Amino acid sequence: MEQAEKQLGKAASRRSFLRRGLVVGGAGTIGAGLLANGLPAFAQDSAPTQGDIDILRFLAALEIIESDLWQQYNELGGIQDSEEPSGSGNVPYTKALQKLDMDMPQYIHDNTDDEFSHAAFIDAYLKAQGAQPVSLDQFRTLQGSQATGAAKNKKRITNLMELTVDTSYWTRYRSSTKNPDFGDTFPQAIPDLFKGKFPAIPRDDNDLHPPKHLQAIANTAGFHFGFIEQGGTSLYPSLAQRVTDAEVLRILLSIGPTETMHFQTWQDKAGNAPPLTDPTNGLMFPNLNAPPFGGQLFQTNLIMPEPTIFLSRSFPACSIIRPTETQGAAMAALTALTNDGLFIGQSPAFFAFMQDLAQQADAAQRGV
Repeated sequence: MEQAEKQLGKAASRRSFLRRGLVVGGAGTIGAGLLANGLPAFAQDSAPTQGDIDILRFLAALEIIESDLWQQYNELGGIQDSEEPSGSGNVPYTKALQKLDMDMPQYIHDNTDDEFSHAAFIDAYLKAQGAQPVSLDQFRTLQGSQATGAAKNKKRITNLMELTVDTSYWTRYRSSTKNPDFGDTFPQAIPDLFKGKFPAIPRDDNDLHPPKHLQAIANTAGFHFGFIEQGGTSLYPSLAQRVTDAEVLRILLSIGPTETMHFQTWQDKAGNAPPLTDPTNGLMFPNLNAPPFGGQLFQTNLIMPEPTIFLSRSFPACSIIRPTETQGAAMAALTALTNDGLFIGQSPAFFAFMQDLAQQADAAQRGV
């Protein structure tokens, strides 16, 4: 009751302010005007709840994490310009990535830029609401790549050199009979990537040869791109179901689909990874157009979600994002990233901080 009264008080105060603004400035002024701090003045009758703020803070942390990992990819395999100036590029690694698609440097650059924009926007929105923003700067402690082109002295949050990549998203989105929201499981497209710890960027210049080893690193990156972005694709609609405030809902519904655009791009490019076996560690990339895959559902140029079961097995199949179960969605996302090996070398304080954010996000309840 106390919390509800506070929320009603906030809403009443905002409505009172808007009414005063309309009287003083005229009906057309408040919609197009600016508040004293330079932020847009929106005529809305509600304000974010604590649960909304908790969801945004968790998403802010994940966007910072994504920015950190994508920046490492961009330094070595993307386009370095005034938007993303860190690093100077690695020609052999970039050429290996371009075996998947010639436009890989541009796509990597743009994905990097997008994630930084998401992190910056959510941070600014939290501050505008008087909420505590999220910083992970204290956890920038990991050493990144020492290969030519990397910002070698830059400390990282994420580790891209010991990954265990879950490639079941490849088969999940091609299934017409299963949905992870029903507890269904899916085979790995690249079984070896799920068994060991493999680099997705060259650790140093020794990783630039032999050629098949470097190509295996680039192939790993290609499948890791899809893994990262399918996580955001599911997380935003999953957490949107727990949001109360309409403006916060708008934020999630506006950012989430861009993650889906990323995922569809990377799912397409991953299918072009050359089949090979890494001579240094035995990591094998099979031909995905051959058994046990291949055929109508598994040909590599299929990038649209196959219609599958949704809400009830009694309903017709529907082409959907999967999963979108909201219960425990934040902790599930954090667990998936942890199992990926992305945080190998991080401190116990980092895991405690992230788990606290995830638990608070999962505890958010949609209100009226």
